[in-house]
Amino acid sequence: MGGALGMKETARHTLFFPQEEHHEAFGEHLGKHLQGGDCVALVGELGTGKTTLCRGIGRGLECVDPLRSPTYLLCHEIAGRHPVLHLDAYFEERMDSLLAEGLCERFDKEHVLLVEWADRLSEWWPTDRLQIELQVASEGRLAELHGLGPKAQTLLNEVLSTWNSPNLPEPGPS
Repeated sequence: MGGALGMKETARHTLFFPQEEHHEAFGEHLGKHLQGGDCVALVGELGTGKTTLCRGIGRGLECVDPLRSPTYLLCHEIAGRHPVLHLDAYFEERMDSLLAEGLCERFDKEHVLLVEWADRLSEWWPTDRLQIELQVASEGRLAELHGLGPKAQTLLNEVLSTWNSPNLPEPGPS
């Protein structure tokens, strides 16, 4: 599968998180590696942990306020080590309108872009992005990570090579 600029999708990496605190700890680890201009696109049904992961990412980015779901406001901007634009595309039409009115001009080299429900308006997000697909597993959450583009693949490799899961058990039978 190629992106808009002919980028090929890279290998998928799957992580298992048995409890919410493990899920959030990975988010914090990821946040410590994010730089301005990075985009993290989160995909998953209700209750899969998109906002939980974002809360951890916010801690890793040293955000001054905890990240909360921006569902009804559509976008929160939070100061941190790098300013964060935390978007929620659940209400597609409203978000599409906001993006068309100029919000996408804020996707720059300063901001880290976190997008929940990213699959709903994928044409708006940078093609070079870290995409995380979340799902409920029988005893926790699964996160499938994809580095789409060279910058995102480098980020993903760095994050995974330095991730020491805090004594996580292996997933049980499904």
